[in-house]
Amino acid sequence: MNSYLHSVSLDAEKCTGCTTCMKHCPTEAIRVRGGCAEIDAARCIDCGECIRNCTNNAKKSSYDALDKIHQFKYKIALPAPTLFAQFDHLDDMDYVLQGLLDLGFDDVFEVAKGAEFVSAYTRIYLQTEGIKKPVISTACPVITRLIVLRFPFLKDNLIPLLPPMEVAATMARERALFLHPELKPEEIGVCFISPCPAKVSYVRNGFGSYKSAVDLVVSVSEVYFQLINVMKREKTPTVSTQAGRIGLSWAMCGGEASALFNDKIIAADGIENVISVLDQIEDGNIPAVDFVELNACPGGCVGGVLTIENPFVAKNRLHTLRRYMPVSLNPVEEGSFIPGNAFFDELPDYHPLNRLSDNIGESMRLMARIQAVRKELPGIDCGSCGAPNCRAFAEDIVLGHANQNECIIAYKEMIQDYIRNYAGGEAKNEGQ
Repeated sequence: MNSYLHSVSLDAEKCTGCTTCMKHCPTEAIRVRGGCAEIDAARCIDCGECIRNCTNNAKKSSYDALDKIHQFKYKIALPAPTLFAQFDHLDDMDYVLQGLLDLGFDDVFEVAKGAEFVSAYTRIYLQTEGIKKPVISTACPVITRLIVLRFPFLKDNLIPLLPPMEVAATMARERALFLHPELKPEEIGVCFISPCPAKVSYVRNGFGSYKSAVDLVVSVSEVYFQLINVMKREKTPTVSTQAGRIGLSWAMCGGEASALFNDKIIAADGIENVISVLDQIEDGNIPAVDFVELNACPGGCVGGVLTIENPFVAKNRLHTLRRYMPVSLNPVEEGSFIPGNAFFDELPDYHPLNRLSDNIGESMRLMARIQAVRKELPGIDCGSCGAPNCRAFAEDIVLGHANQNECIIAYKEMIQDYIRNYAGGEAKNEGQ
């Protein structure tokens, strides 16, 4: 039984049964059955590609309402760097931070600050002897789940560091308890302002045995519309940013990798490009590099489906903001060590997509049947059967989820053969 709590779901009333979402799903988690899409929870990685491509708005992401933060006595906002890229003509990030306080938060702790610490920890980690390279970032939860599900042989390449969101949440809690010793831990609510649904799933499920330090996840889009009503440019902010260029740059593809001051890096964005890079790493067909940054969304986090602005416009705004910022406001001294609470102990236990059975013999038998059925199919990957391609349809048939007669092309050819044979028989009989 799948117990993973997903943030991407289907609104069946809006679904028309088209195959657009199915064709864009990177893990083949979607089928169209009975005129409506279905999402396989065991395969879904909450990347949001179906949300991005659905023309009927039938796919949606669930997240917390901003009002839920009021259930806590002390409220902390964790803005993702992407949030700052949503505002036009913003020349000072402090206005956004002040706006969050004006919305009712008691404190603001930038995820960009946590990102600068993670960048420093990564530089230290890459100098460790015996680690498997290339090291792959775990900052994007879509990538981590994708690797465990589809590229399990690359699990040891994942860097065992918590993402900036978690590092920032832990530091924010510690600061709140230090400044307000009268508070109980359960009275502190940490709210992450997210650009993507994958972070919602991450918080709800934890990471292996690790339980997230974040209590609520709200969307960048919801907070944006709240902020534009309270942000006053003529008012001098009472808070100031605690991050520099390195932290802010994490919102864009390449920002994390460039902070390592290492030339042997690769950065890729967009789920199709990510899969291509992972295929090459798994096959050993990639140049020798130390670190690989992968972002499921186009452009990086600025391309998340919970944002407002076009990712290319957002990237330009971030470049403008970075222009007069210091490189980093959170330097880590040379020779420092990575604190223990910055690591996660284990990866989540997922069932790899290519594992048909826990028994090797049974898996081989099923694979042979799938290959045999696949040879009987047209091989044009039209999607009319409700599966993304003929191979997936063959797997569905063997596993008992579909019937071979659902192949419209094969059925059409069978009807045509029948008509030809029947018509030929009738003509022959008339001639006699």
